[in-house]
Amino acid sequence: MALASEPEFHYDRVTAAWNYLIGEDLHFGYFAGPAGTLPEATQALTQIMAQRASVSAGMEVLDVGCGTGHPALFLARQLGCHVTGISTSRVCVEQAQRRAAALGVGDIRFQVADGTAMDFAGQSFDCVWVMETAHLIAQKDRLLRECVRVLRPGGRLALCDIVLRREIPLAEVLKLRRDLMTLQVSFGRAKLEPFETYARLVRELGLRAEIEDISERVVPTVAHWRRNAELHAAEVEQILGPEELRDFRQSCDILTRFWQEGRLGYILLVATKPGRPAAKARAMHRNGTVAGRTPTRRQTTGSRPGSTRTSVIP
Repeated sequence: MALASEPEFHYDRVTAAWNYLIGEDLHFGYFAGPAGTLPEATQALTQIMAQRASVSAGMEVLDVGCGTGHPALFLARQLGCHVTGISTSRVCVEQAQRRAAALGVGDIRFQVADGTAMDFAGQSFDCVWVMETAHLIAQKDRLLRECVRVLRPGGRLALCDIVLRREIPLAEVLKLRRDLMTLQVSFGRAKLEPFETYARLVRELGLRAEIEDISERVVPTVAHWRRNAELHAAEVEQILGPEELRDFRQSCDILTRFWQEGRLGYILLVATKPGRPAAKARAMHRNGTVAGRTPTRRQTTGSRPGSTRTSVIP
């Protein structure tokens, strides 16, 4: 089980079933209100992350942990970016390549690679996109250091992920060990950190970051996953078997409870690398648009349910 829960093996095994359970985007969604479908919400999270990072046409974007390619294809098709997607899962990369070929998207490539040890030359990308990948990587300092290394001066690191809302003492971990093992079976081995860890790491790397707490906007995702487990039970059982379907249902219930009890949350981080971008990149940032409109500075409210909170890390 230990080997099967490692991210590269886990995603190779579950991706076909997750298309039914989690959706083709393979990530959480952003729900602006009580209504809305899961595909609409997952697309909304991709769009919001692109807007926050001021992604625009002509940018070279690296998608670290690209899944089956949906966010990367959005960046290429809708925003006109040149996208490279990497994943440690060969199954995900092959699906992403087939999807890009079927859509006739030429300005995109996917390859098997490790985000903590990349072969790309330094300062190769205008934006490094890390969507729900960091929680699967134990050595987050190595991941972020590599992301910053391949980022051009003035470029942006865009990251969103599930986090701890508070440190969990060892005694509490031991008490929760059965629930944690169930989550590992369903979602793979993970190492969650509080948002303060990300704040410290980007600060140590010399980046200026904004970290936005969007926990209340994404938590409805889990209810949709739970509903999909009922709607597509026959298909999922055929792929994973009845025991893993049962574990997935239980995992959704555990996630919901952990969220309600204040253990889990979700952040969106955008950090800028010091330095002035090259002339071409500066012109691109001046003239570029995000999802068809000029990026605007967001307003945030307090920490009440349904709101967001933003922290600026100088």
